[in-house]
Amino acid sequence: MNKPLRRIAIFCGLLVLALLARDNWLQYVQADSLAKHEKNRRVTIERYSQPRGDIIVDGKPITGSKATPGSDLKYKRTWKDGPMWAPVTGYSSQRIGANQLENIDDGILTGNDDRLFFRRTLDMLTGEKKEGGNVVTTLNGAAQKAAYDGLTGRGKGAVAAIDPSTGAILALASTPSYDPGDFAGNTNAEAQKFLDLDKSKDKPLVNRALRETYPPGSTFKVVTAAAALEHGLYDSVDEKTDSPLPWTMPDTTQPLPNEGNLPCKNASLREALRVSCNTVFGKIGSDLGKDKMLETAKKFGFNSEQFVPVRSNASNFPEEMDRPQTALSSIGQFETAATPLQMAMVASAIANDGTLMEPYMVSELQARNLDVIEKHSPKEMSEPLSKENAQKLQEMMETVVKSGTGTMAQIPGVTVGGKTGTAQHGVANSKNPYAWFISYAKTDSGSPVAVAVVVEDSDASRDDISGGGLAAPIAKNVMKAVIDSKK
Repeated sequence: MNKPLRRIAIFCGLLVLALLARDNWLQYVQADSLAKHEKNRRVTIERYSQPRGDIIVDGKPITGSKATPGSDLKYKRTWKDGPMWAPVTGYSSQRIGANQLENIDDGILTGNDDRLFFRRTLDMLTGEKKEGGNVVTTLNGAAQKAAYDGLTGRGKGAVAAIDPSTGAILALASTPSYDPGDFAGNTNAEAQKFLDLDKSKDKPLVNRALRETYPPGSTFKVVTAAAALEHGLYDSVDEKTDSPLPWTMPDTTQPLPNEGNLPCKNASLREALRVSCNTVFGKIGSDLGKDKMLETAKKFGFNSEQFVPVRSNASNFPEEMDRPQTALSSIGQFETAATPLQMAMVASAIANDGTLMEPYMVSELQARNLDVIEKHSPKEMSEPLSKENAQKLQEMMETVVKSGTGTMAQIPGVTVGGKTGTAQHGVANSKNPYAWFISYAKTDSGSPVAVAVVVEDSDASRDDISGGGLAAPIAKNVMKAVIDSKK
């Protein structure tokens, strides 16, 4: 063979080897990733080829599936009371995709999770059709309905309710909401409905209970009170505090005002929380300093994301502050911001004698035959305050509901502790304020529920907007729903 032919033969041989190498790479190395690639139409067809498993509340499904005639995607998702449950389930759409529980637990719901391999193998041998498993939540249906009904008609807002002893989320409501069934299919009209929701200035697709952070206003004063007790600034909730009136913030000539003519001069912690004294708690924060305040806030969960398993935004307590800013942050102003879930965690830790349990809303994952694949075990997250100091703070919060700003949350025969908040909103407080209420209920058998409510944008007159007037009645109904469901 002459030299040019030999070179051509060698080159062709190298091409064949390269082709074989590429073919083996695609068939064996990349086969799994290509089979599961989002752009692979077969993946989408397979996902919707059978009814989806269900999301369960109180032992009953709040979701379902129905056939979609004329489409190669055979089944689409349905919801019962979609707008009420959307903040819990999220959406699952043939065109848009999925989010929240529908996305996080998609493998279980479609039956494709690796933990279902044995079940899938048995189904192949017995000829059974593949079906998805179930996601069993911790939610309380009555509490969720009370939360959603309470928010409906009040503009924007959110509710989070937790079982203090376990961290189980009992309610997670957000308004305005949306019906995920409106865009569960694959039509252009459904896709347009989603786009309209996504562009809406009211942000109905946002889960406000987890993803919005608000200035918590005076509800944060319970964190400041906890810091005062834990760091030994005050030992008794009834001793007089060192709180002049007026009180000028350090390094300024600016007095910190109270909301009205309140008896705040040297007021005790109990009295200061009862009438919500800015001067007392602002000075406490300033006296403790930013490091001690930050330490306590972090123990309650501030400055960290939570995964329940849906991600919740990190609430914020500023790490860099001067002394006046520390005073303002300690009364829930300046850059202090919290999700409703975070403030429910604060109330929960206090109700649970100082122990904060990790919040969660999925109790177990099931195969289609109801075999348990994974079961959640409650976990202790932190101990923001001692049992002794938690019980002192409970006394203070219970006084707020008995004879202070939170009387609208009273439940006959039940001990309720709470704290109101009316947080500034807009430049120079130009917009309607946020109305807050955090609380817990206590019965002879313990504290079954802690709640946080925020009403973000009410149509009520500005002078009529208050945590005690707007948010407390919603919290009351949620707590009562939980208590009644346990009878």
